[in-house]
Amino acid sequence: MSRHKYILFKGMIGSFGGIRDGGGGGDASWDDWWDEVDASEEWQKGVYYFLCCCYALVSFVALVQLIRIQLRVPEYGWTTQKVFHLMNFLVNCIRAALFCMYKQVFAIRPKALEMLLLDIPGLLFFSTYTLLVLFWAEIYQQARSQPITKIRPTYYTINGIIYFAQFCIWLYAMANPGHIADEVSRLFFAAVFFTAALAFLIYGGRLFVMLRRFPIESRGRQKKLYEVGFVTATCCACFLIRCLVDSIAALDKKADVDVLEHPILNLFYYMFVEIVPSSLVLFVLRKLPPRRVSNQYHPIR
Repeated sequence: MSRHKYILFKGMIGSFGGIRDGGGGGDASWDDWWDEVDASEEWQKGVYYFLCCCYALVSFVALVQLIRIQLRVPEYGWTTQKVFHLMNFLVNCIRAALFCMYKQVFAIRPKALEMLLLDIPGLLFFSTYTLLVLFWAEIYQQARSQPITKIRPTYYTINGIIYFAQFCIWLYAMANPGHIADEVSRLFFAAVFFTAALAFLIYGGRLFVMLRRFPIESRGRQKKLYEVGFVTATCCACFLIRCLVDSIAALDKKADVDVLEHPILNLFYYMFVEIVPSSLVLFVLRKLPPRRVSNQYHPIR
């Protein structure tokens, strides 16, 4: 079993019975248990169907919230908030379908097609949550009386470059099957997720500081402080974890999460980087927009 895999997730799961960090026998017991779970079809079936149900539940919540917003403000068209919930619904629906058909997905050949199916939700997840960065950047710029005309085109350009680069990696993987394309893809995703974490830290941090310095003390200000601070910390942490795991997976194939034989890795990885963060963010952002026109609520053009 990979040492990276053991080190990365041992702290998350904790110790079982007589397993202790200091004892060699404990490490061997842990390794045996982990290898037994990885090879168990029952564990694979249970874990992947559990992840399927979790994703389906999150997608349902996002869809319900989208419908509530549409019924509340149908005259605004496709706002940033509506697009965010729609993309959340799509990302989680795709993940649920992939884990529902996990045997067929992990057995797809050529390998490039499997990479494409497993990578698309990650790209959409990046686009979905960087929409929050876009929204915060516009609010921050407006509050400082600075133009916002270049922010949205920048968001589209960055996403377009990332999708194009990943498409080129898929084409290379199709033309040259092997581990190199997979390693390049992992490192590319690590860089993308690190960039997302940095963006949340910069713009979420700026907006948080600006709200703290706001002279008028009110209940609404405190709620916004909590909302921005919590979402920033949650998204920054989840993208940093993804960056770390993808970096390790690029160096050690035995630590790869997107393979059939690593159900426990997949369980903890997708719970910590997508399901739990998505659930928390949807809960924090559950408030419906006001019925009348607001300067902070902009339709997407």
